[in-house]
Amino acid sequence: MSIEKKNIAVLGSTGSIGTQTLDIIAEHPDMFRAETLTAGHNWELLAEQAMRFRPSLAVIADKTAYPSLKEALKDYDIRVEAGAEAIAEAASLPSVNTVVTAMVGYSGLIPTVAAIKAGKKRIALANKETLVVAGEIISGMIRGNDAEIVPVDSEHSAIFQCLVGEKRENLSKIILTASGGPFRDKTLEELEKVTVADALHHPNWSMGAKVTVDSASMMNKGFEMIEARWLFDCPPEKIEIVVHPQSIVHSMVEFIDGSIKAQLGMPDMHIPISYALGYPDRLTSPRPALPLSRYRHLDFEAPDYNKFPLLSFAFEAIRKGGNMPCILNAANEKAVEAFLSGKLRFVDMPPFVQKVMERVPFVKDIDLDTLVRTNSEAIAVSEEILRR
Repeated sequence: MSIEKKNIAVLGSTGSIGTQTLDIIAEHPDMFRAETLTAGHNWELLAEQAMRFRPSLAVIADKTAYPSLKEALKDYDIRVEAGAEAIAEAASLPSVNTVVTAMVGYSGLIPTVAAIKAGKKRIALANKETLVVAGEIISGMIRGNDAEIVPVDSEHSAIFQCLVGEKRENLSKIILTASGGPFRDKTLEELEKVTVADALHHPNWSMGAKVTVDSASMMNKGFEMIEARWLFDCPPEKIEIVVHPQSIVHSMVEFIDGSIKAQLGMPDMHIPISYALGYPDRLTSPRPALPLSRYRHLDFEAPDYNKFPLLSFAFEAIRKGGNMPCILNAANEKAVEAFLSGKLRFVDMPPFVQKVMERVPFVKDIDLDTLVRTNSEAIAVSEEILRR
């Protein structure tokens, strides 16, 4: 296999995607090096990772944790920094070849922009909010800088793999699969009583709290639809969402002749991370492959848009365009935060998000500065609604 050794910037190294990315790097030390590591608040785990992988730079977003991280790494030849600007630098260092954006939420946007501007040729994108908020802008930057995005989300990785070797004009539609989350079989009345613990108990995947709640509300699938629109230059009317409870078929592509290609695999994020790092080659894995004989039935059904209205809001936002997806993302981030802290019930999140979408001024023609202002405005409106 002819893969040159790559220096990887892992943005969000202490989260679920970040830690699994480091697993892949550890399994293939002849191919990859963790050149920079960044984290939000978890300086203890970041320090452990830095001691093991010896990056050139370790960055903690939370500046109050900087002294603790600096002290922990004082005996190591590792530069330690803090804050958002330092994270953007970690993505832009000349020594970095590939950037894995595993940060959660809006915070992943600016470092991704910095990496593209710095001429990084491969962005292994796990931060879906980057394309949800600024898909039009990022797509233009990718083309203008001769860079490429290789998706890390299991669904988008599946679509990416299905399209390798295919002519895009033969694409009829994209079929995004969704597990349906922990509340797929609950009634509207039962959703009135679900708890945070219920929402965090995903049937198939092990993910961070924010992504798991988004899965329970199906907002994550709405975000993935918006992401797919930009990743694959596919209008939303050609993107179908189907619920697939087993999470074995990670997504599908339908072609103009009626053929459908699907990518199947275990519900294990190591697989798409490995593909994104190694592409166009595939890396060997120590993990078990999919035992097909164990799965006698693979089920598919339409999502319930009445029970999960956030999914409808995503289609509404991308059709309207402009800064509306940015508003949607900020409102949802505040809704999830409020739900996790007990300020909103699960069923209160959709009307809360809808209020924010209605109250923040809509702007059709956007640039990056517009989106930064929009995000701040949406957060302010969200906090005002929560206070009331």
